[in-house]
Amino acid sequence: MLILKFLQTLIKALNSDGTPGQVGMGMALGLCLGLSPLMSLHNLVVLAIAFLTTVSIPGFMLGWAIAVPLGFALDPVFDRVGMALLMNDGLAPAFTWVVNTPVVAWSRLNNSIVVGSLAVWLAALLPAFLVFRYLVAKYRAHVFARLERLKVFQAIKASKLYQMYEMFRP
Repeated sequence: MLILKFLQTLIKALNSDGTPGQVGMGMALGLCLGLSPLMSLHNLVVLAIAFLTTVSIPGFMLGWAIAVPLGFALDPVFDRVGMALLMNDGLAPAFTWVVNTPVVAWSRLNNSIVVGSLAVWLAALLPAFLVFRYLVAKYRAHVFARLERLKVFQAIKASKLYQMYEMFRP
């Protein structure tokens, strides 16, 4: 059941009305939620950015779904990166300020995995966006164009049920 839901999200994201750039940026922003521990202040900021801009929300959810298992697998790497940043003498005053400031302390930037995953995500944001945008554009130009020519696909699109779905689709 979970695999079917993931496939539905994947297809919905790749075929949404958004441009490849909107879907790609949605996926790149979704990586943040999947890579870092969920209960962090920066995840609220990323959620706000996703919902207040024109990025693709299905793409955002797809990026999140892709990154969750990746985040768990990369936790040891995030821990090492985070420890290196937390132990850096030049960054110590900034982290001390973060821990001692009331609202900012909710960011959990004293946790090595949170700091490491945030740093890795920030470093990977632009490359991930460019890769996702390219892949979505190629998918729409080549794979989806071939799917549309299949008789099964045309039969589904011609059915009354699909026409009703299209009528009520936002």
